[in-house]
Amino acid sequence: MKELQASTEQHELLASELGSSETTALAPPNSGSTQATASCEKKQRLIDEIDQLTNRRDKYLKAAEEHYAEMAPLEALLEGDEELDANRLREIRSNYNTLKLPYDSSKHNAWLLDTQITRREQLLNHETLMAGYTESMANWKADEQELNEKRESLSTRLKQIQQQAVEDLAKARQAETDAATAYAQAVAWGDTEGEKNANADAQKAAKNLATATEHNRRQHLIIAALEQELVIVDQHIAEAQREHLAIQRTAILLAEKVLEEQWNEKAQSLMDMGAKLWAAQRLLGGDQLSLRRLVLPKEGEGFDTWGSRELSDRSYKFTVEDILSL
Repeated sequence: MKELQASTEQHELLASELGSSETTALAPPNSGSTQATASCEKKQRLIDEIDQLTNRRDKYLKAAEEHYAEMAPLEALLEGDEELDANRLREIRSNYNTLKLPYDSSKHNAWLLDTQITRREQLLNHETLMAGYTESMANWKADEQELNEKRESLSTRLKQIQQQAVEDLAKARQAETDAATAYAQAVAWGDTEGEKNANADAQKAAKNLATATEHNRRQHLIIAALEQELVIVDQHIAEAQREHLAIQRTAILLAEKVLEEQWNEKAQSLMDMGAKLWAAQRLLGGDQLSLRRLVLPKEGEGFDTWGSRELSDRSYKFTVEDILSL
């Protein structure tokens, strides 16, 4: 019921907008006003179709509710814990199935009509819908770009800290190794003063290594935090990409519906022109050969086509005056 109410409110809003556009369209006859009038007529046609389809759908839904009201007690018996003998159970199930067939049929027909209503509402409001989709896609794309810039900054900083951590620890270890080597050489050559200086350097190097090791531990904590932040940013980037693609698909589906209607309109115009040509050739006593092979598919709802039979039928509605008014 909430969906029906929302659809009704949207319909009323669209009808109000149409009324406003009809008032605006009252202008001196020119190409702009002609297009505006045609647009208003198309919108009014869609609104009328929505009204008709909604009434038909509501009748099916009401019928389904009535069928279900009869089914509910039987359904409760079938699903309940009450012990039923075989004959009684068979009778209940038979009555239930008898009622369920028209119930399922009414629900299915209502669903088909609801699909047609949704299509027409989207066609009626496609400009507003497409503007919203375009804006949403632009917002998600901007979010993705901002997140990519943040990711690049985090990656750069992470590489710097990782490299610095390796270099600082390697430098401290090398200094300790160099001090130990100098001490060993001083001992080997009996250099007492050198031995004393090397020992002091070794102690200093050991302290520096301990400091570097602790600093390296803290750097690895920072590295782990940065890596975790990168994971989160990557998740947000993936989310932005998914949302963008989802909205893009919805927008393309809407564009497909609009293009299908535009194709059908162009095809109808082409059929009228072909019918007029057919009429001219018939009036001249000739026979139409090439247009007999014409087959134009109807896009959107159904799988109809327009062909030579309809061209022939349409040709009879054109008079000589119609043919001469090029």
